[in-house]
Parts: sequence; structure tokens; C-alpha cells
Amino acid sequence: MGNKTMELMTVGGGCFWCVEAVFNEIKGVEKVVSGYTGGQAPGKPTYREVCSGLTGHAEVVQVTFDADVVSFHDLIVVFMTSHDPTTLNRQGADVGTQYRSVIYYHNDMQKNIAQQVLIEMAPYYENSIVTEISELGVFYDAEDYHQNYYANNKTQMYCSAVITPKLAKLRKMHANKLKAAQV
Repeated sequence: MGNKTMELMTVGGGCFWCVEAVFNEIKGVEKVVSGYTGGQAPGKPTYREVCSGLTGHAEVVQVTFDADVVSFHDLIVVFMTSHDPTTLNRQGADVGTQYRSVIYYHNDMQKNIAQQVLIEMAPYYENSIVTEISELGVFYDAEDYHQNYYANNKTQMYCSAVITPKLAKLRKMHANKLKAAQV
């Protein structure tokens, strides 16, 4: 097999439970960690602090992926089509700056690809894309109970009402990028 070409991607598009569930299904994705970044508050924030909107942090996921299996470009396309990138600081009923649509780049190549994907996708949306593209600062892992949230809480109301339909859409749009046949 040889060495894998592992890279990191950090994005936020509403509640991190949703974004994490999406990327966990994509071929080439090795690990997805829910967390926080983009704020000014000193020290590691708590979920409650981030939800208050006062820290400036966004709910994000950090995705470790094998670039030989899936490209950063393709992952950004999946990201852009799995949330609404035209609503400022809002995804459905989740409202606040912590839910902003954002791509945190790790290097100039990611920045350039992200900018290119936004340009490519703009014609497909009725409204303007408001996705922010910013340099990644400090990434903080979220509390343990947020990790792999959907897989561990599928029957929870938010999961069944919001995440399950989102995954159905993903499976339809990006069937060729999924890890395995979905049941």
C-alpha cells in the first residue's frame, strides 16, 4: 500500500454534529474531530461558551483525509453541497456566529482551492455564497460527548429530524464518494 498522503481540512457549516456525520461517510476520510476555532477568547472554550456566541468561535470539524483517495477540492464540494452556504450565521434553526459557513485553510494551496470552488459553485445558488475563507488559528477539540455524535445518538430528535435527511441527500448527490454501500 505504501505511505498514505494524509492531510487536514477544517470547516464549519452549522452544528458540528451534522458536518461530522457527512464527512464520516466519505471515502478517504480517516478521522473527523468536532471542535472550535476562529474566536478570540483565551483558553479552551466549552460548548456552552461557544453556544453563547461570545467567544467568536465557530463549531467546526477537522477532517483527516487521504489525499490519494479524495482531494481537498472534492471535500470542499461535498461540504458546500451539504449545508446552505448562502445564509449568514445560520443553518436552519441554528442561529448565531458559531454556526457560520467557513473554510479554515491550512496552507495557501487550500486557500486557493477553496476560493476556486466558491467561484465554480456560485451559479448553482440563487443567493450569494457567504462562506468565509480564513486562515486556521488554534483548533480546540470539543468535549468527548460531541465526538461521533450522530453515530451514537441516531434516535435523538435533532439527529432524526435534521441529520438523517441530510445524509440521505448526501448519499444521493455524492454516491460515488461514499465509503461503502449504505443500508
